[in-house]
Amino acid sequence: MDEMLTGGARWAVRRGFGSKSDLERIEEYGCMAGAVPGEISARAKQRQKEEMGTLGSGNHYLEIQEVVRIYDASIAEAFEIAEGDILISVHCGSRGLGHQIGTEFLKSMVVAAGRHGIHLPDRELACAPIESDIGQSYIGAMRGAMNCAMANRQIITHLVREVFADLLPRARLDLLYDVSHNTCKLEDHEIDGKKKSVFVHRKGATRAFGPGHPDIPSAFRASGQPVLIGGTMGTASYILAGTRSGMEIAFGSAVHGAGRAMSRKQATRQWQGRQVIDDMARRGILIRSPSARGVAEEAPGAYKEVSHVVEAADHAGLARRVARLEPLICVKG
Repeated sequence: MDEMLTGGARWAVRRGFGSKSDLERIEEYGCMAGAVPGEISARAKQRQKEEMGTLGSGNHYLEIQEVVRIYDASIAEAFEIAEGDILISVHCGSRGLGHQIGTEFLKSMVVAAGRHGIHLPDRELACAPIESDIGQSYIGAMRGAMNCAMANRQIITHLVREVFADLLPRARLDLLYDVSHNTCKLEDHEIDGKKKSVFVHRKGATRAFGPGHPDIPSAFRASGQPVLIGGTMGTASYILAGTRSGMEIAFGSAVHGAGRAMSRKQATRQWQGRQVIDDMARRGILIRSPSARGVAEEAPGAYKEVSHVVEAADHAGLARRVARLEPLICVKG
């Protein structure tokens, strides 16, 4: 467990899940430095023990998608994607371990905030100075959760490849990119003309480094980092590329999904899971999920229109549109 929490996707590759070439296409080359497994509770580790290689519930998914439109041919060529290609998109994270870490530190930081003279208008905004003992403990634990997420996705990548090797032996399943969301990372950025090291907290956001950045793979150095934006199982997802302007206005960050238009509770009042599954089937989209309620919570109508979100990100200069992908099969955790 501790080796996984410090090793991330590199640990998974050493265990036979995927190949070393995958690591070139994973944020931080598959391993977030500075993880401290000792800061993660036994309860969190126990919750993760049987969950490696699983998607989880909520908005997590594995989706088989078709590239239906290319917006930027040169960047698409660099990303090795073309109209008509079939791609597989995976959205999941550190599962029960990450959730438990968040729950525990939320409670601890509600108390710690007062000790540091911080007034919280809402308990959900619990925080503490990053250089404090609890701040450093959280950073160490959170980095472990990032490694857990990368290891989990690497295992899923390997399992998907095994399935396709049986069904479609000639299919190539090269990794485009694996990038995290809901993280806090120490990065160098230019602020008011000066380079500074700052903690960039991306919540519901993803890294979107622009062309030339040394932390993105050499294959994407000229085009910018691939930016993956999930939509809904009934609409579309998008691949974008990071921009130089995004580095200046948003610390190299972009949205990572469409974003909800209503709560999960509201969605279950409006839709039934079976209804959503049948509606998708009539459109040629297959849904597989153990939970009908979970499908209702994730009904396409419960989310914002992803094309509008992507157009806004493109117009603002946060990231450039490269390709639109539409779902064929969606597997929900």
